[in-house]
Amino acid sequence: MTDLDAFTALFTDEGLALLRSLREYDPAQELAVATRLRRTHPTELVSAALAQARLRQRAVPKFGAEDAYRMFFTPNGVEQSTRKSVAEYRARRFSALGVRSVADLCCGIGGDALALARAGISVLAVDRDPLTAEVVRANADALGLGSLIEVRCADVTDVDTGPYDAVFADPARRGGRGRIFNPEAYSPPLSWATGAVAGRPAPGSPAGAPGAIKIAPGIPHEMIAGGAEAEWISDSGDVKEAVLWFGTEPGLRRATLLPSGATLTGRGLPDPAVRPLGRYLYEPDGAVIRAHLVAEVAGELGGGLIDETIAYITADDLRPTPYAIAYEITDELPFGLKKLKALLREREVGNLTVKKRGSAVEPEEVRRRVKPQGPNAATVILTRVAGAPAMLIGQPAST
Repeated sequence: MTDLDAFTALFTDEGLALLRSLREYDPAQELAVATRLRRTHPTELVSAALAQARLRQRAVPKFGAEDAYRMFFTPNGVEQSTRKSVAEYRARRFSALGVRSVADLCCGIGGDALALARAGISVLAVDRDPLTAEVVRANADALGLGSLIEVRCADVTDVDTGPYDAVFADPARRGGRGRIFNPEAYSPPLSWATGAVAGRPAPGSPAGAPGAIKIAPGIPHEMIAGGAEAEWISDSGDVKEAVLWFGTEPGLRRATLLPSGATLTGRGLPDPAVRPLGRYLYEPDGAVIRAHLVAEVAGELGGGLIDETIAYITADDLRPTPYAIAYEITDELPFGLKKLKALLREREVGNLTVKKRGSAVEPEEVRRRVKPQGPNAATVILTRVAGAPAMLIGQPAST
């Protein structure tokens, strides 16, 4: 039985009932569960159902329980699909641009296609893998979106995207050896995706038709096409992806923070000056750092850098900002774990948060060496100040 045959078998009455019965199963008990189920169900069906149950549990943090336990997945699909909150944000951007139909190329298990359809946009979802295409179709039907999503199993390079208002491409960025860092080694290459998305004519718009390409957040800025708006997106403080937008504002750099939706755009500011450590230290969101917009945040805060190579902003005043976390600094010490251990013991610090930027020392090693004990809490930041290794001690500051 092929993987596709095993997946199709899940849609029989027996397969669907088996899946429902496994919603709350404990993976640690899988052997016992499998042995019991194989007494009354075909072995291949039990294996397929257990695999799908595991994938659904893994998908809950990304899609939420309500959707995850109705959807279907592949191992790569769970790992590489767009997080629901990010896909919904992107669908809102497409909708705001007046888009009513999208060709979703390299659609994977359909995370973006589902969000687009929920925004009222009709979607052509294309993937060359037959199993993945069937998973997309199953997900569209399971969430009641089948009328808005057409699924096509095909090579995306053969698809005519002319009839669609916009194109969204999500080239594969993983291979047999793991992550792919060279955009020209994406499948298909970034240069092909750019050609497929950029420059499509749009009546009455000199910028062309809207479109987007999902890329790795670590892409070097010099590899970004000059005609693209580049957006870095974080969710709850974690950078999730970067996107190249076409038909919007060429050359713009943007950082968007979810779930708040706060968005910061570049103004071409020079790098902030290095200045002495002030009372407050600000840690910019990862999307801000990736988008090279630390200068914009420093300008809002009236601050400067603690070191020319470190993306920490220091300022004398506490100002509210969605783009950085603030810490009130009480101590600045040269690096030395013996000094740190003595200070923490003196202050009875047992709840210790260790952060680092520009330091080779790992937080776990610090906690192991200083053995924090006591009722109080503190944050230690391992970094460099004006080129010298330093330890900054303080507390999160609230505005």
